[in-house]
Amino acid sequence: MSRMIFAAFAVTTFLVSCSGIKPLSTTTSSKQTPSQSNSDNKKEVKFLDISSSGDASLEAKEVKKEVHTSGTRSVRSDDISRDSKPVEIEKASALQFKYALLLNTEVEQIQNIQLYQNIDDWYGTRYKLGGTTKDGIDCSAFVQTVFLSAFAVTLPRMAKDQYKVTRRISRTELQEGDLLFFNTRGGVSHVGIYLQNNKFVHASVSGVMISDMFEPYYVKHFIAAGRVTKMNNNSSVSLKP
Repeated sequence: MSRMIFAAFAVTTFLVSCSGIKPLSTTTSSKQTPSQSNSDNKKEVKFLDISSSGDASLEAKEVKKEVHTSGTRSVRSDDISRDSKPVEIEKASALQFKYALLLNTEVEQIQNIQLYQNIDDWYGTRYKLGGTTKDGIDCSAFVQTVFLSAFAVTLPRMAKDQYKVTRRISRTELQEGDLLFFNTRGGVSHVGIYLQNNKFVHASVSGVMISDMFEPYYVKHFIAAGRVTKMNNNSSVSLKP
């Protein structure tokens, strides 16, 4: 009889212990182990690496969006480079590049090649009061020589007389070929040829060079700007090449 009671007790204990083990196994299965989590992260990183390589990167570089005042259009990156001054720069001469740098302007703005060639022939020539040659030249003789060669226009020899044959204009109206007059020794005693970007070429005491008209010295001694419109024979003068 005692054996039967013991057997019943053993079966009951086994059933109770199985019911307690089942929830524990369920809880354990619902959680990821550290190794499983790391494995999932590695798979995710690998997926990202795959998506960022291959054709996707090439496709991203292929097309760009450009917004214009007329709307939005798709353009390839090589179209942008072709649109920016393609032909002019390729055809520019060494002379154009040189004076674009000296004037701090774009190469395409150096168009009057005859004018700049004449300036370049004299550039760096030393200053000599009363001089008219490559051994030395003064400001008014330089202006007279360049105007004759570049524009086929004969100006008077002296700066004060050149001042008389020009029409007064504002500094806001200045164009290439206009004259700038200064008082450096009393009256109209210095003259230069305006080019562009506030720069003018002249025979200074340092020789034939390019200066900025808004340097303090030239602002202080500036008298007026003049445009050559009529000569002694009252004929109109065009400074276009």
